[in-house]
Amino acid sequence: MLSRVILAMNDAELRRRIRRMLPKEDVLVETVRGRNHLWERAARKSGDVIVATKSAIPTPIVNSIALFQDLPESPAVVVICQNEDTEEHAELLAAGCDMVLYAGLPDESISDTLLAILERRSSLTQDGLVARRPLAQPQLTDFISNSPTMQKFMQVVRRVVRSDTSLLILGETGVGKERLAQAIHAEGRRSDGPFVAVNCGALPESLLESELFGHEEGAFTGATRSRRGAFELAHGGTIFLDEIGEMALHLQVKLLRALQDRQIRRVGGEKPFNVDVRVMAASNRDLEQEVRAKRFRNDLFYRLSVVSLTVPPLRQRVEDIPALVESYIDYLRPRVGCEVYDISPDALEALCEYSWPGNVRELINVLERAILLCAGEEITPDDLPSSISGALGDGERAGGSLYVPTRPDDVSAEWLGRPLREIRREVVEDLERSYLAAMLHQTAGRVGETARRAGMEPRSLYDKMKRYQLRKEDFRPKKPRGR
Repeated sequence: MLSRVILAMNDAELRRRIRRMLPKEDVLVETVRGRNHLWERAARKSGDVIVATKSAIPTPIVNSIALFQDLPESPAVVVICQNEDTEEHAELLAAGCDMVLYAGLPDESISDTLLAILERRSSLTQDGLVARRPLAQPQLTDFISNSPTMQKFMQVVRRVVRSDTSLLILGETGVGKERLAQAIHAEGRRSDGPFVAVNCGALPESLLESELFGHEEGAFTGATRSRRGAFELAHGGTIFLDEIGEMALHLQVKLLRALQDRQIRRVGGEKPFNVDVRVMAASNRDLEQEVRAKRFRNDLFYRLSVVSLTVPPLRQRVEDIPALVESYIDYLRPRVGCEVYDISPDALEALCEYSWPGNVRELINVLERAILLCAGEEITPDDLPSSISGALGDGERAGGSLYVPTRPDDVSAEWLGRPLREIRREVVEDLERSYLAAMLHQTAGRVGETARRAGMEPRSLYDKMKRYQLRKEDFRPKKPRGR
């Protein structure tokens, strides 16, 4: 991540001196000028360290320092005094300043102190980014497979791990595109840097530009202070752009410029600045078709797809289902809180026979539901959704694989670490996908009959089937094999 230093001082010579001490690489220095409200204007900037003269801090000093401590990034406050009054220094430290320095110290001493504070801030920020990732850190060994299709795919993946080449990860919804991107990052050259993911389809167009590139104070209505964007936060690491096919054309132009020049400019900002990131993007759409339809820029597509990786859907690697089931039962058991250790042969066979339109994500949801419903220590066909087990009773409605908690205690920590809009969108998508998959299973893939039962127009059903990668052929009865 790029470090930002805000200088709040009117002494021009001191400003120049501090600027010379700080490295030009990886550190952006911004100056707040003016005689009036200098401190308040500095608080509206997003920075890691505020370097100020005592004269810039309004009294009472305790309240002024608290203003910065209450900011989301809680920047470190360094005060430079023009005298060596130890009592004054002690009062400033007691008020909450992180460091108090005498302006008469040698440049080397002041520089060493500022660099140590920046290094500490960088470590804390990186720890915060890591803490927001899933508890089980993805690794390429997670994708070890018995399937020839997947083994061939992973051979290609391993050849691109150590490079800084842009990657375009394609595949159906739920195949694990973001998890693969995290695993590639974790084993690549930038593993010590941050991994920052942005879902381009989950944010309104008006907010996505700010989310990616950041904004300056006053850039738009409601921008009361400046804010860092994902590219800036990902400096030295990887930025992952999920659902890139959902991005508006005018933002595609700005993204292309950032990829070409390796520079970004905040919304409302005047000066661009350099960023060092590896870009990975993902989509469940056919981007080549989107290019032909002029919904996606061909120059951006070629820039992103230096290497394209298409993750095989679960139905093409049925050989992996038993190992995945065993792994996820072990993973989910302590999180769900049920003593379930195994799955019966009949239940496993049902899972292997199912077409998995929602892929690995749907498999995880099905197993979580089954563990919750399981009365013993072994999952049976009765614990599976009827759309998978095929055991629909008279008048029984086909259930999906979705599990929605009904009590506050049941809400997972993973959900609580994400904004409501993402959870709402994911739940609705899972509900629609599971419902339509179950209905198509019940109608043996007849689209007209499915649309009639679901109370929707066939055209709308086709659109949703395309979105969720549901193919009517997968729900038709299998023809008996020739003897």
